[in-house]
Amino acid sequence: MYRDPFPAPLPQSAAPPAQQPLRVGMIGIGTVGSGTFRVLARNQAEIAGRAGRAIAVTMVAARDLARAAGIVGAGVQLTRDPFEVATHPDIDVVVEVAGGTGPALDWVLAAIAHGKHVVTANKALLAVHGDAVFEAARRQGVAVAYEGAVAVSIPIVKALREGLTANRIGWVAGIVNGTTNFILSKMRDEGLDFGSALAQAQALGYAEADPSFDVDGIDAAHKMALLAANAFGTPVRFADVQVQGIRHLQSLDMDCAAQLGHRIKLLGIARRRPDGLEVRVQPALVPDAQLLAHVHGSMNGIVVHGDASGVTMYYGAGAGSEPTASAVIADLVDVARLSGTQPAQRVPHRGFHAHAMRALPVLPHAAVRSAHYLRVPLRCASDAEPLRSWLAAQGLTPRSAVLADLPAHQGAQWLVLTDTVLQEHVDGVLDKLRTHRAVAGDVTALHVEPLAA
Repeated sequence: MYRDPFPAPLPQSAAPPAQQPLRVGMIGIGTVGSGTFRVLARNQAEIAGRAGRAIAVTMVAARDLARAAGIVGAGVQLTRDPFEVATHPDIDVVVEVAGGTGPALDWVLAAIAHGKHVVTANKALLAVHGDAVFEAARRQGVAVAYEGAVAVSIPIVKALREGLTANRIGWVAGIVNGTTNFILSKMRDEGLDFGSALAQAQALGYAEADPSFDVDGIDAAHKMALLAANAFGTPVRFADVQVQGIRHLQSLDMDCAAQLGHRIKLLGIARRRPDGLEVRVQPALVPDAQLLAHVHGSMNGIVVHGDASGVTMYYGAGAGSEPTASAVIADLVDVARLSGTQPAQRVPHRGFHAHAMRALPVLPHAAVRSAHYLRVPLRCASDAEPLRSWLAAQGLTPRSAVLADLPAHQGAQWLVLTDTVLQEHVDGVLDKLRTHRAVAGDVTALHVEPLAA
C-alpha cells in the first residue's frame, strides 16, 4: 500500500488561554537583583515561552530608591520597606536577594505567612534557618526555591532533587566557592603566597574587603549543609559541618602536591557512612586524573555519586550577577508552572517529602576516615627511611613516600601519602610526629580525596 512520504502536517492545537503574569516582588536590587531584572527584561519572550506565562517584576524594596529607579525604570513600584513587598496582596512571589540571616528571615517568614512563594539566593539564611523556613512554607502550601544559593549557574539542587531522584546518593563533593578556587589557582600556577593571591582576588572583585566567609570556608559550609539535606533527606544542620579554610596553606604545598600527581582544592564533602554522615569543608588533595582537579579560577565544580547513575559532574560559574540571575529566574519559571498543582505533587523543598526526612547522625571530626598527605621537614634527608618505619610502627603505613624535589634553601621535605585511616588515629600520630627528633619544623597534614566510585 502506497504511503505519502510527505504527509500533511497535523493541525495545530489551539493555544491555551493566556494566564495572568506571575507578579514578582523583589527585596534587594544589588548585584543579584539587578542581574535578575536585566535578564528577565532581555529574555522575556523565551522565559515566558518556557514558563507558560509572563514573569514581571512589579515591586522592589531598596535602600537607595534613586539607584533602584535607574535600574528598573518606570512601571515598577518602589519602597524602602521590605515588609510592604512581603505582604502586598498583588504580589505572587517574593524574591529575596538582600542577604543575611537577621531581617531577611523576618521578611521571608512574613511572605510565607501571607501565602507568597519565595525565591532566594541566600545560602546563609537557609543553612542556618532552613528547617524553620521550609516547615512554615509546607504548612502554608507555598514553595521556597533556592537554586541560586548553591554554585549559582550549576543546577545542582535540581539535579539532586529531580535528575538523580532514582539514586541512593553515596557522596557529593565539590568546589563550591569561586573566591577560594581563584586564590588556590593563583598560588599553584604563579607561585604566589596566600596574601598576594588574596589581594588579586580583592582587586578583581572576587573577594570582599573582609574575605572571612570565603577563605575560612563558611560560605562553602552553608552550601554543603543544603546539598547534604537534598542528597540524604536529612535536616539542614550547618552547625554540624566541620570547617577549615585556606589561610594556612603555602605555595610550597602546591608544588609538593603537584610532584605527587595531585592538586589542592578547598572541597566541600558530604558522604554517607554506615554510622552516619560526614559533612565537611577542608582543603584536600585531588588526583590530577580527576576532572575536579582541573576546575580553575573562579569556576565551580561538583561531583555526585549515585548507586544507579555512578559518578556525574557539574561545572559552571559559581558567582556573578547574571549567572546567579540565571538560577533565580529558573526558580521563578518553576514557580510560574505551579498553577493548579497541589502541594503534595510538587518537588519537595529538600528533595524528600516531610514524612520521609530522617535526622541522620553527623560524624564528629575524630570519626572521619580518609587518606592523608603529610609534608614533613627533615633535619637530614637520610632520616626518611627510619621515619617511614616509625610511622608504620604507629599504624600509619605510608602508601607512598618521597623526598620532594625542591631548591636546597627549602630543606629536605619528606612527602607522604597514607592509606585511609580514622582521623582520631591520625591526630594522635601527628602529635608524636611533631616532636620527633628527625623533624625540623611544622608538619603539614591535609586530606586526600580520590573521589573514586
